[in-house]
Amino acid sequence: MIQQLIQYPTPLSLKYATDVRSFDDDLFALIDDLKDTMNENNLDGLSAFQIGNYYNVVVVKDENGEFLELINPRLIAHKGRVTTVESTTYYPGRTAEIERYEEVSIVYQDRFGKDQSLKTTGNLAIVIQRKIDYTFGATFIQKMSPEVRDRFESGLDFGADVGIADYCPTEFQRDKILKVIRFTMIAMLLALLGSFFVDDAQQREMLWEYELYGSYGVLFLDIVYFFYAQYEGKKYVSCTSCQIGNIIGTLFIALIQLTILMSAVYFFLSPA
Repeated sequence: MIQQLIQYPTPLSLKYATDVRSFDDDLFALIDDLKDTMNENNLDGLSAFQIGNYYNVVVVKDENGEFLELINPRLIAHKGRVTTVESTTYYPGRTAEIERYEEVSIVYQDRFGKDQSLKTTGNLAIVIQRKIDYTFGATFIQKMSPEVRDRFESGLDFGADVGIADYCPTEFQRDKILKVIRFTMIAMLLALLGSFFVDDAQQREMLWEYELYGSYGVLFLDIVYFFYAQYEGKKYVSCTSCQIGNIIGTLFIALIQLTILMSAVYFFLSPA
């Protein structure tokens, strides 16, 4: 039976795959489902994790296009390194350069529970490594360096349905509002420092008005940030609690900074 493939942002799992202990009809049905789903989606390999089953089962196609059933696979040896350009059904339309072992040796069991071994290289070795990654609840993103991973994650399209995901992004749209707030306050600080070199009363009054209206603008942006951040935070149910704390903390710091700045402005520029 053809099964639905799990795709981002739906989480794969937070645990390793469970080894198969019973080699029975349920296992055979799972293997058949993997094969049917591979054929339907024109795939060269599939892990049970990718269709929502947490057994340690992988099916791949060998060099002749024949199905190879790997039950409880373990990578026991490897040799060489090669960089490949990979795609995965979990991140549709996305590719990444990943470093893999060029040659691998694995042990596994067949559908009858008999121990088997395989030593392979080339594309089959790459596919097997990719599918075994899923048995650890991982995708190729875990193979990336932190810098590359950040760039990859920042390029993901966080759609409206991301709220179902057990995922917390590293960048938010609300951060753009913070950048405007910080830029405005830096400009206000520079204007205050510049006032120390201005003696003309009219110019100082203009600077005072600039600072005053600037503070109104920052307060308005703080309010916008608070409500928009609340709205955006509801999309990511997996990290709601930490987001609320971060939003409140960020807003509190911004208000403290504005208070200190305006106190200095009042002391040095107030016409009263």
